Amino acid sequence: MTQAKAAPGAGNQTQHVAVLADAETATGYRLAGAEVIEATPETAVRELERLIQENRYGLVAVDTGLIPDPMTATARVMRGRDLPILLPIPSLRDAFSADTVDAKAYMGKLVRDTIGFDIKL
Repeated sequence: MTQAKAAPGAGNQTQHVAVLADAETATGYRLAGAEVIEATPETAVRELERLIQENRYGLVAVDTGLIPDPMTATARVMRGRDLPILLPIPSLRDAFSADTVDAKAYMGKLVRDTIGFDIKL
């Protein structure tokens, strides 16, 4: 089994989990006990790069309303690193935006895309 590389000199530190989200969504994650870093679309990439360079996180969940493709946005700073794993999470804003006609259909599509079949909501 190979050990994932956080960064040179990171040692055997405990890896944490963080969620990068907007202020409105952050409250829900905090209530669930997650470590949350708030950002705006203008500051999100800079905040994510900072989290990557801190070498504290094994997983960073990223709200796609802030950064639609976190892997591409941070390719330069992630070069040579295995950690943190960047997990794009669908934005709740998308479910209730003016472009979304039916929030229930939107959520159903997310479930279908994730697990491969429909669940009656």
